[in-house]
Amino acid sequence: MTVQYFDLAALPPTPWKNGGGSTREVACWPEHSGLQDFGWRVSVASIASAGPFSSFPGIDRQIMLLEGDGVQLASAGWQHTLDRRWQPLAFSGDDAVDCTLLGGASTDFNLMLRRGAWTGSLRVLQEAPPPARAGLCMVLQGCWKGPRMLEPGQGLWWVDAPGAHLEPVPGEGAAAPVLAWVALERCAPQSPGGAGA
Repeated sequence: MTVQYFDLAALPPTPWKNGGGSTREVACWPEHSGLQDFGWRVSVASIASAGPFSSFPGIDRQIMLLEGDGVQLASAGWQHTLDRRWQPLAFSGDDAVDCTLLGGASTDFNLMLRRGAWTGSLRVLQEAPPPARAGLCMVLQGCWKGPRMLEPGQGLWWVDAPGAHLEPVPGEGAAAPVLAWVALERCAPQSPGGAGA
C-alpha cells in the first residue's frame, strides 16, 4: 500500500536531449522504474520549441494543456490543436507525432500507461472525486481539503490503497476548485497461451 504527496514546484525539471523542453516526473509505478519498464507514469512537461515527440511503443498516452498558447500535434492519420487548457487528448505512443508551438512555451500534463498492464483515464473535476484503488490527483485551481490542504500544483498518488477523500473548498472565478483526476486500474493477467489456446 503506497500513498505519496507531491508539490510540482519542488520537483526538479529534466532537460530533454533535443533541447526542446524539460519534464518533471510527478509519479511512476513501480517506483524508481525507468522509461523502459514503468507500468504507468505521470509527468508535467514544458515545451519550448517545435520538434518530434519521443516514441513510446506499447504505451497509451493522454495529454492535457495546463498553461501557455498550446501546440499543434500532427501524425499519420490525425492532427489535433491542443490550445484549450484542461481538455485531455488520448493517442497511441506508437504514433510518430510532430509538435509545433502556437505561440510561446506551453506546459502540459502527461499520463502514460503500458498497454495490457494498466488502464486509466484523465479527467478534470470540480466535485469530490469517486473512490479508486489506484490513482493520482493534482490541484489545477482553488483549494481542496483532504488529510491536508492542497493548493494548485499539489496533489497525491496512491496504489493499492483507498486514496484520500478530497472535498473542494468553495470559491468563485479563479478561486473555483478544479482537479486533475486519474483513476488507474490493473489489467487482468492473460491466461497462459492467450486467447484460443
